[in-house]
Amino acid sequence: MLDGNQMIRWMRDLWDYPRSLTGHGTRQTLEYLKNLNPDLNIHSYKSGTKVFDWEIPDEWNIYDAYIEHESGKRFAEFSKSNLHILGYSVPCDMEILLPELLSHIYTQPNQPDVIPYVTSYYHERWGFCMSENDKRKLPDGKYRVVIDATKSPGTMEIADLVIKGQSSEEIFFSTYICHPSMANNELSGPVLSSALMQYIKSQYIKPRYTYRFVFVPETIGSITYLSEHVKHLQKKVVCGFNLSCVGDERAYSHVESRIGNNLADNAIQAAFIGLKNTATYSFLERGSDERQYCAPGIDLPLCGFSRTRYSKYPEYHTSADNFDVVTAEGLDGSFDVMKSIIDAFEMKLFPKINVKCEPQLGKYGLYPTTSQKGTKPADTWTRRDVLAYADGKHNIFDIAKKIKKNIKLVVSEVTILEKHGLITSFDTAQ
Repeated sequence: MLDGNQMIRWMRDLWDYPRSLTGHGTRQTLEYLKNLNPDLNIHSYKSGTKVFDWEIPDEWNIYDAYIEHESGKRFAEFSKSNLHILGYSVPCDMEILLPELLSHIYTQPNQPDVIPYVTSYYHERWGFCMSENDKRKLPDGKYRVVIDATKSPGTMEIADLVIKGQSSEEIFFSTYICHPSMANNELSGPVLSSALMQYIKSQYIKPRYTYRFVFVPETIGSITYLSEHVKHLQKKVVCGFNLSCVGDERAYSHVESRIGNNLADNAIQAAFIGLKNTATYSFLERGSDERQYCAPGIDLPLCGFSRTRYSKYPEYHTSADNFDVVTAEGLDGSFDVMKSIIDAFEMKLFPKINVKCEPQLGKYGLYPTTSQKGTKPADTWTRRDVLAYADGKHNIFDIAKKIKKNIKLVVSEVTILEKHGLITSFDTAQ
């Protein structure tokens, strides 16, 4: 069954893969996702390739790492948590004393019980990550530092899947596959995207729109994808979403596009109506790949979607971002929001009433046959409000926002009114 519990199972399977910008952990992750959706295409890009102002880095593979005291006791063992290694650490095998070692250990002092997630992608260094409490307990003496890794020219992998529709206009989804074992900040996005792909393929045999899903290492991956596809995307994408941190139950968050009022912004706002604990963040508070997709000169009609937004929950970028944070219910909520937007796009977006003035809804069985002061059946008011703005100029997301009703309800009402011949919907404004 395609639900939050299934997505949690996928996440548990993916948990231990040592993901980064490049390397075998990321390739394993993409191969797993390809098993879920076999038409996923994996693409490789060589280290050193110029992509706009950036350059694809050397490939980094991590196999093992630990700190071993002269007594034989080991600390910060990669085999116990892949967060223990500073991301992209250069390989090493050396003996050093405690004072020198401490300068290579990263902690989160304000959260002394957690292992922080720290990286050094574009500067040569080595290091380990520990809880502040464990760091303080390190005994004096000599240590052996082992980082069994390789860092050399290789490839970076990204993946995409295109579900072709009747129209070549595209709805775009992007998420990242570069973080190690963190549940909300990493794995929630890829499993939600995978579930949405399965939903579209099962629900819409011939979808109206074309759907493009992209899985990239954050920042360098989206920049690389744009460097190859920007002209096509600018021409074809009408709406898009960057999916990040979509698995908790605390909030629903919208990170606005750079302009703040594109079709994606409106779709998210329409899908949030009636939900509890919603938050909207300015583009000035961006932090994920919406930075690239909305950059000047790119300006795709895209915004960010999260449950609790990255950096706004205490477990973010630490070992505490686990399956206590991400739940089946949280993933179901995200799936429901995105599914409601997809279902809306699979209708013609611009409804237009077919009669002059209000139709006589009672003869269609769409209005009570008695009327009394003080009775206002909610469903009929919503129905009449939809008709009031079904002028062929307002799309269904505009209507949802105008009448302050969730897009799912508006879609349901439009479907009923179409069935009775009272409105006709169009692909474009009339």
